[in-house]
Amino acid sequence: MDIKQTLDETLALLCASLAATAVERDRQGGHATAERALLRDSGLLTLAVPTKFGGQGESWPVILRAIRRIAAVDSSLAHLFAFQHLQVASLSFFGSEEQQEEWLTRTVRERWFWGNANNPADKRVTAAEFDEGLVLNGVKSFCSGAVGADVLLVSAHLECGRLIAATLPTDREGLQIQGDWNAIGQRQTDSGNVIFEDVLVHPEEVLNPGPGSSAWASLRSTLSQSMLVNIYLGIAEGAHQAARDHTRQWRRPWVLSNVEQATQDPYLLEKFGEFWVQLKAAEALAEQAAQQIEAAWQRGLSLTAEERGAVSIAVASAKVVAARAALDIGSRLFEVAGTSSLHAPLGHDRFWRNARTHTLHDPIEYKLRDLGNWALNDVLPTPSAYT
Repeated sequence: MDIKQTLDETLALLCASLAATAVERDRQGGHATAERALLRDSGLLTLAVPTKFGGQGESWPVILRAIRRIAAVDSSLAHLFAFQHLQVASLSFFGSEEQQEEWLTRTVRERWFWGNANNPADKRVTAAEFDEGLVLNGVKSFCSGAVGADVLLVSAHLECGRLIAATLPTDREGLQIQGDWNAIGQRQTDSGNVIFEDVLVHPEEVLNPGPGSSAWASLRSTLSQSMLVNIYLGIAEGAHQAARDHTRQWRRPWVLSNVEQATQDPYLLEKFGEFWVQLKAAEALAEQAAQQIEAAWQRGLSLTAEERGAVSIAVASAKVVAARAALDIGSRLFEVAGTSSLHAPLGHDRFWRNARTHTLHDPIEYKLRDLGNWALNDVLPTPSAYT
């Protein structure tokens, strides 16, 4: 990012470039080589890297809003962008000072794009210890951002059952990254399988114990969830904008409406009012959660279990509302925009498909269970890879 160019200007240019090709790329799927290069060239991949390691050290509210803006035009690339910052933050949660300096300085200097091979629901990768480090074998699925990444954050289980995390260059011998993601939505998240065949992990690449080691370390999952909140909210905002633009430009008044313009139809006004309320509620909760994430981040190792639990409640509340808004507006935009909005080349269906695909990441029902247990019984959520 040019130091003379503000973050807002950089994001505006980036979003305009992504929007210009988003519909066609959604249709094609596959690896977004040129668009990942745009993200790399924008300088925005270092937003979460602390200034002492050469990064920009931005706050989480700023980063989460950037994710949301990108998601409004291209939620697949927003997912890749979000997970870049999640892996960067993971080094702060789990890495030693020496590991942070090594990997984060190189992230800035070598313009690394980070990928993920840390799917906690997939426990098929095992780690065997020997004198020179660890050897990994197995398969990880849904590895977002792995295709085209320079380095991965990897998780595996030792024979004793203990979870380990490690950083791993993608050119390591025995590592195979498959571009086999072919879902109905989020079609350019590079979320394929990663295969490990006797992959060596050096001792200095092994990070500290996993999320259960402290309230601070377990904050990683709430940060991850807050990123999903803003992806969902961005999808909802993008769907709303598409519905608004199409209705204003192309929608004809219904023959029985007795109005001269579709924008005067009381039933359409009611629906847009409902969209507005959903968006404003989701935005308010997302902003509140982002502020609590930042406050907890600043607490560091002083973060208490109760403070961490309060963040989880805020993020879960925001996620439920944002997910529902994305699914509802992404589907109902056709009700307000009319039959002409179904024209396939417009790609308006991508908003619902992306929302439906991504909101299956982890069930909303379990967020509601945790929120209900808090609301009724004053019980904070138990830290996990998804809370």
